[in-house]
Amino acid sequence: MATINEILDKALRGERIELEDTIALFESDEIEKMGHVANQIMLRWHPEPVTTFVVGRNINYTNVCDVFCRFCAFYRSPNSKEGYVLSDETIFNKIQETIDVGGTEILMQGGTNPNLRFNYYTDLLRAIKQRFPNITMHSFSPAEIHKMKDVSDGLSLEEVIRALHEAGLDSLPGGGAEILDDRTRRKISRLKGSWTDWMDVMKIAHRIGMHTTATMVIGFGESMEERALHLTRIRDAQDDTLKNGYPTPGFLAFIPWTFQPDNTNMKREKATPEEYLKTLAISRITLDNIPNFQSSWVTMGPEVGKLSLTYGCNDFGSTMIEENVVSAAGTTHKVNIETILRLIRESGKVPAQRNTKYEILKMYNEHDAVARDFLMQN
Repeated sequence: MATINEILDKALRGERIELEDTIALFESDEIEKMGHVANQIMLRWHPEPVTTFVVGRNINYTNVCDVFCRFCAFYRSPNSKEGYVLSDETIFNKIQETIDVGGTEILMQGGTNPNLRFNYYTDLLRAIKQRFPNITMHSFSPAEIHKMKDVSDGLSLEEVIRALHEAGLDSLPGGGAEILDDRTRRKISRLKGSWTDWMDVMKIAHRIGMHTTATMVIGFGESMEERALHLTRIRDAQDDTLKNGYPTPGFLAFIPWTFQPDNTNMKREKATPEEYLKTLAISRITLDNIPNFQSSWVTMGPEVGKLSLTYGCNDFGSTMIEENVVSAAGTTHKVNIETILRLIRESGKVPAQRNTKYEILKMYNEHDAVARDFLMQN
């Protein structure tokens, strides 16, 4: 078996590391060494000294859900008196508030609500786009889309995704991936579907021209092999997308984070910041075909988020103007734009606001020499 140094040297040479190499990295405690290599790989993708972020808002349009994930503190059962579905007008107001502060992205997610028919989603998307044609709808997890198929009166999965896209859905977030291996999935969320169910949605989205993101959540008691399988399965799917020449770059970003056990039906110790940073570094090293990695400051906190910028991240994620799912599990790190700018500057980078496609919309510190040089070159 190759040593950690040999595996990292192979990655630095631009060679692909194999499943057993990734497992070996997860089993190692040489975190700083992995972080250094991950940072070098990040710089090959993004040599400019810029860290991006998006001004976006989470809108949890419903908390009604019928898959009953053990790790979720947000959902309410379909017959619960605490269940809700936001009115269209409330959603419109939230979007307008986002636009008023310079926001460009709406991450609209909820539970798998069996009481909503498929036309609810297409009608809502059309109404949103009619009122706010420039907002990017980066919304709905694969689990929600499978539920939409169930209530669509016979549409295929591809027909559902195409209809959503035509109605105004621009891209798909990677929520609900958790661990892409069925042993752990059956343990934590028996009704949510297999890992291939999640992947099928993403592959169809790529094929019809939508870009997506991918995620991973650690800390459920999964094995190191399962973590490694998760990464290689995402890498393989991205290979297929790029090889087949679909009209999309496929997965634009990868975001790992840690399970937050508070207020849930799973009582486990929280994964440490060191475990998160190690996972982040290994993900950047293994996923050699995904350009962007987001920091997970919502779960880890701003200071660890800042440190993640030296462990493979080039992006600070979203301002998360509103977030209810993670905060329901007792994690309530709130960061405004000024705090994001400060944290990025303290890491030695130039902050830049981006859109969902990772196109830069606004550079901050425009009078700094490094920012001025970047703007002149681009």
